[in-house]
Amino acid sequence: MTTSLLRKPGHALALGLLLVFAGCQTPPQSPKSTLEEQHGELTLREGDVIKIAFPGARNLEVPPLPIRRDGKITLPIVGEVIASGLTPTDLQNKLAGLYANQLLSHEVTVDVISSTFAVFVDGAVLRSGKIISDHPISVLEAIMEAGGFDYQKANTEKVMIIRRTPKSKEYTYYTINLKAVLKGEERDLFYLAPGDMVHVPEKFSWF
Repeated sequence: MTTSLLRKPGHALALGLLLVFAGCQTPPQSPKSTLEEQHGELTLREGDVIKIAFPGARNLEVPPLPIRRDGKITLPIVGEVIASGLTPTDLQNKLAGLYANQLLSHEVTVDVISSTFAVFVDGAVLRSGKIISDHPISVLEAIMEAGGFDYQKANTEKVMIIRRTPKSKEYTYYTINLKAVLKGEERDLFYLAPGDMVHVPEKFSWF
């Protein structure tokens, strides 16, 4: 998929602002085509439902657990455990440590059964606002959920995604050419991460 960095007008004020904020933003990287390549492991959040397995200690098995609003789950023996903010691998390692005296193989697996997250779409679409998804969603799918493009206004070649990195709290900007995807010239999809903001700009016109 053709991508480019966010560009600003070349006047002095814009240049000054760019220099000021450059140190606060992570340099954009080229998006990858699959969810796994883009995000690796997504961070667990409140409302996610996870399945925890102890292959070497079946007596510890529990039904799928929802992560509560306080970000915690409750497990046998160890009690409450904070899960929100961790990746599944982080939680596996944490539980392996907490259950070290109960496990022979020290093996724990954490699988995400369901996950609901929000992204935001605005600009030249028919229904701006929050989109709630319970599955991986591409930028084009999110725009369709927002009613689709306002084709009289939308610049489909320069759709912007603004992403905040959870750990660093910095913003990364992508500009995506969806016109090529709509024409069948590109097949790669850009998958959104939780909290991504999608902006569809209007076409430039002198009139």
